[in-house]
Amino acid sequence: MPYRMVASVGMVLVLVIASPAESQQTLQFGCPGGAHRQFDFWVGKWNVTSQGKPAGVNDVTLDEEGCLIHEHWKGAGGGTGQSFNFFDRADGQWHQVWIDNQGNVLRLAGGYGDEKMRFTGLAPGPDGKAQQQRLTFFNNQDGSVRQLWETSSNDGKTWQVAFDGLYRKGE
Repeated sequence: MPYRMVASVGMVLVLVIASPAESQQTLQFGCPGGAHRQFDFWVGKWNVTSQGKPAGVNDVTLDEEGCLIHEHWKGAGGGTGQSFNFFDRADGQWHQVWIDNQGNVLRLAGGYGDEKMRFTGLAPGPDGKAQQQRLTFFNNQDGSVRQLWETSSNDGKTWQVAFDGLYRKGE
């Protein structure tokens, strides 16, 4: 009787060990084509200016088999930050999550159209009350990218520019 139990356990182990290897062969990795490539115009190493003055450098990489656009920002004034940008198949939207070295966080969602990537969301303003946030990335004909970040404290009736940067390819 004990011999049969060992043989049965051995058979189960063989089946369990074989199953993961077989299922790995059917997995598809990566996010090729379509909506996942809409924001690729922002990928690269950039020198960023604002109002003609150096604002910082940005290294924007394509990671996770093309499923993630990862921003690595270094501001001229010492500030740093990172964002994760991705297309979510479940809701059909682009998302950006930003955090900087001062603990500021932005969570935005949006989409691509007319050669622009647009994100919107809410974040606390200087007074602690929720402010609307709007980021627009312009895919310029000359290969540069303009990022316009605007905020509104009155439900979008008026907008104030928080940052207007021009990205030009760097080293």
